[in-house]
Amino acid sequence: MSTTNDPEEFYAKLKKQLQDTAMWPSEYLYKFIVPTQEDKIQQIEDIFDNLGAVIETKQSKNGKYTSVSINVRMKNPDAVIAKYKEVAEKVEGVISL
Repeated sequence: MSTTNDPEEFYAKLKKQLQDTAMWPSEYLYKFIVPTQEDKIQQIEDIFDNLGAVIETKQSKNGKYTSVSINVRMKNPDAVIAKYKEVAEKVEGVISL
């Protein structure tokens, strides 16, 4: 997710792309970058808990950041966007890709 001046405009565009490119429910791959701190990684994992998500983490070469990839079956584009918003709201310093 790029940083835009209007997050709602970004989410509206994302929703249209998701509607046009997938049959729902569908698998969706989230990617986040967070500072390498166990509590931040755990916060993201907790948000996707009980959804049957497959979560993979990988530290950057210097160990300063951690990539968190989450593959999960989502009901519809609104559910995908709701999770992006929840992560952005709850996890300080997260970058959504």
